[in-house]
Amino acid sequence: MTETQSRPGTSRLLLYIVLPVLMFLSLSSWALASPVGSSPDDDFHLASTWCGLGLREGLCEAGTTAAERKVPALIKDGAECYKFAPAESAACQDALPRSSSASLVDSNRVNSAGLYPPVYYAVMAVFATDDIEASVIAMRLLSIVIFVAMWVGVYALLPRRRRSTLVWSWIIGIVPLGMFLIASNNPSSWAVISGGIGWIALVGYFETRGRQRIALGMLALVAAALGAGARADSALYAVLGAVVAVALTARKGFGYWKLTILPALLVVGSLALYLTSNQVITASTGMGTDTTVATTDVGYLLTSNLLDVPLLWAGGFGSWALGWFDTRMPGIVSVGSLAAFAVVVFGGLAHTTWRKLVVLGTIAAALVAIPVYILVQSNTLVGSGVQPRYVLPLIIMFGGVALFHMRTREPELGRVQVYVVEAAIIVANAVALHENMRRYLTGVDMGGWNLNNGVEWWWSLPVSPMLVWVIGSLAFAVAVHLLLRYHSVLGASRLALPLPSRASLGVSS
Repeated sequence: MTETQSRPGTSRLLLYIVLPVLMFLSLSSWALASPVGSSPDDDFHLASTWCGLGLREGLCEAGTTAAERKVPALIKDGAECYKFAPAESAACQDALPRSSSASLVDSNRVNSAGLYPPVYYAVMAVFATDDIEASVIAMRLLSIVIFVAMWVGVYALLPRRRRSTLVWSWIIGIVPLGMFLIASNNPSSWAVISGGIGWIALVGYFETRGRQRIALGMLALVAAALGAGARADSALYAVLGAVVAVALTARKGFGYWKLTILPALLVVGSLALYLTSNQVITASTGMGTDTTVATTDVGYLLTSNLLDVPLLWAGGFGSWALGWFDTRMPGIVSVGSLAAFAVVVFGGLAHTTWRKLVVLGTIAAALVAIPVYILVQSNTLVGSGVQPRYVLPLIIMFGGVALFHMRTREPELGRVQVYVVEAAIIVANAVALHENMRRYLTGVDMGGWNLNNGVEWWWSLPVSPMLVWVIGSLAFAVAVHLLLRYHSVLGASRLALPLPSRASLGVSS
């Protein structure tokens, strides 16, 4: 596709001012699309958040036993009346008090034993107040702000030739599960941010100089801290991201290897957080699910899970239901988003090197080995225990590396191909958001496009559900269109200067 130059002033305005606003609005619509307790295991994660800074009067108090804490009833029981019942709206929560001081109840679903790293809960606990619904929304918006700030920061600092890799990997990997998670109260929000941003920030660190390099290195460290502070498996993904960045940029010379001190520190810190989390024990001994199979034949468990593990990968694109696995996504979401991912990744493989193939193989091996190992240890099969959100960070990383170009010739899609991918992602997001809102507003036993009809549950806000959906869908569509307008070529930007030679970058093939 022929590249054209745009006016620099207009381009900067669109990409650095308008784009962050659009990203924030599109994700904020997802933050408002579901009630308190709507993401998987939210009874645990919200209780752990309210207790993230220890015992606090009216928010988190000592329980009847050492393993229990007293937390607001809406946090403990908010999802009990609608989870696994998609025809039931979130209006059933009305029977529960909306303030912490009104009712504290015992819960053993809390991070008192250190199952998860404490960082995510401690940060979010700062926003825990007596007004539970306002606190939940504030926490979701904080994760969105973190994502937008880090994404735009990395985008602005990356070498121009690397920006398309960041853009395309997120566009094809975020719908619908990534949108849902980033705007949720689940620690997987930070895990997704970390896995998709950390490795490319480190690549930029190696390929830039001066303040640009320092800033990218700091963002890479922040991304690793976010992930490792939220989930133990995300700490491993941060380590993998560091290995990926080094493998893709490695070159001869003492100067380069001095730079590897930073990723080495990142690896050590991430491993330290990983080893201090009790999730390590859970992974090595099994998850103790209620759906173990009758046989303990390791050969059967291994074979069955190896054959079915791609179902986990596809789950991030909507083939698995959202929420408590009770918000089914229509085929236009699951098929459309997965097809877009496959098409773009396949296009990215048009021009590759052995180094890139080895790195892709390493990520693919992790996508197989990690979930299969846990499933076998748990004596269960794909469909239970391990969820698509656990591997979504690796999916986004895989897509990015597939689009990574190490030569001056970049993979590209034709104009019509770009338009088709753009349309597929935009439609998939709009439909997924609508379905998610419908499920909680009225339950799925009521249809129709007008979300304002028959509303049974909604936040105490001066905006209607339909307005939130329209703004969110349009903001996402415009953001995607703007990004792909300047990055229609997978490996380069319309704003980019002529590509430098490999020798000038010090990058070998």
